[in-house]
Amino acid sequence: MPPPSTPFQEFWKIFKRNRMALYGLIILLIFFILALTGVIVTSGEEPLLNPNTVRLPDKLKSPLSKPTIDSVPKEGLPYLGLYLLGTDELGRDVLARMLQGAIVSLSVGFIAVGISIILGVLIGGIAGYYGENMIKVGKYNIMTVDTLIVALIDIQLSFPAFFLILTVIALLPPSIWNIMIVIGITGWVGPARFVRADMLSLREQEFILAAKAIGSPDKRIIFRHLLPNSMAPVLVSATLGIASAILTESALSFLGFGVPPPNATWGNILSDGKKYLFDAPWLTYIPGITILITVLAFNLFGEGLRDTLNPKLQN
Repeated sequence: MPPPSTPFQEFWKIFKRNRMALYGLIILLIFFILALTGVIVTSGEEPLLNPNTVRLPDKLKSPLSKPTIDSVPKEGLPYLGLYLLGTDELGRDVLARMLQGAIVSLSVGFIAVGISIILGVLIGGIAGYYGENMIKVGKYNIMTVDTLIVALIDIQLSFPAFFLILTVIALLPPSIWNIMIVIGITGWVGPARFVRADMLSLREQEFILAAKAIGSPDKRIIFRHLLPNSMAPVLVSATLGIASAILTESALSFLGFGVPPPNATWGNILSDGKKYLFDAPWLTYIPGITILITVLAFNLFGEGLRDTLNPKLQN
């Protein structure tokens, strides 16, 4: 008799049936490798690929062009002897700037979504488990905890998310950390709704009632029983949230409210390239297509993750 499959083996057996999700995962793995490579080759005092080196004689060079050796200092020559993705209006290597932009996108996506998940799980958990408790002012019962949190969710959803983020970012000093925090704080609603809905259902299950009957503390019930059984939709929401955060950061940078120069992001590379759409179209096409493929890959992976973790959709 073959040994029983592990949970991961069962997950992978179902997940790999979804070809589009598998393609999305492969693209994401390539993206992560390129981002980690970018950390290595664009960092340090003498990086292999310097995204900030200005080479005016080589401005607006097309992809796979050779440098102008007579006019460019030796230390400014590209590492591979070619501008693989061309140069921008200042002669900066587009490949180096795209790799640096990958680091920014990955950082913004994961940190912003991490903030939103922490807030969402906390608020949704309170609404789901303690939602029936009354909020009192003096001797008067005002409303339940769940009613208050649902009202906050409705208020948050009534504002267009991007314009809310844009307004707050415009009032703050330009910083990548401000972008991460604002995107994270405005993204808590999705995880909160998922956790709240699951906890409202799970808290009436027999194993939760049995845990209460034997005197298990609330902390043990929440962290041992409720949260682990509520995390599947949160993981799916997180995957899709990373794609949304990358797209939001790119849009902010395109509009001039993102990461301040000289740091490169896909959004500000795209913004700089729009002035040279006909003379140097690669400055627009390369970051635009990269953003499209990356966001699409996260969405495909997220949809596949949802189908795999939801037993009702597995058939």
